[in-house]
Amino acid sequence: MATRPITAEEHARVTAAIRAAEAKTDGEIYCVVARASDGYFFPAAFTALIAMLIASLAVAWGLEHWWISIRLPHFVLAQMLAGASMLALLWLVPALRIHLVPRRLRYKAAHANALRQFLARNVHVTAARTGVLIFVSLAERYAVVLADSGIDARVGQHVWDGVVRDLTGHAARDRLADGFVQAVEVVGTVLAEHFPVTPGDVNELDDHLVEI
Repeated sequence: MATRPITAEEHARVTAAIRAAEAKTDGEIYCVVARASDGYFFPAAFTALIAMLIASLAVAWGLEHWWISIRLPHFVLAQMLAGASMLALLWLVPALRIHLVPRRLRYKAAHANALRQFLARNVHVTAARTGVLIFVSLAERYAVVLADSGIDARVGQHVWDGVVRDLTGHAARDRLADGFVQAVEVVGTVLAEHFPVTPGDVNELDDHLVEI
């Protein structure tokens, strides 16, 4: 996914897209991008330790096969040193951790983060329950559109899936801001169809892309 920082100009483009979309609907759109949704130290350490134990078993079998004798305390000490070195490496180089975590667990962590943002940013407390969160977690290569009950009851999941597919496609080409702008435009069109703007509509959520 995207690797370069989002510039101030790109932030302004996303903000302009949100305001233009919300000018046509009573709905609210909120955008969040996270660099990562978890530190992953413990799941990565668990995976690495299991791999180390399997490797130790293979080494032990090889030593026995070649009739190489090694004292048990020395073998255990070697395992402990290898484990400590591995944990130290994971602690000092956080970027390695996510590569040792299964995709299902990464997606679960990213989705949980999206739900936290949906609640923490008050997307769920708009007057007509028509808030929509567009969320991307870069480290996990994960994106989701979360809609409150007012709009979710009227829009099929395939619509949001299409938005996510296009958004992740842009992010994969390092054009994350373009992806957000397009996603906001599509979501705005959907909201305008079901909840067109009415007189006295109040802007209930901030109109900008939040980076966490």
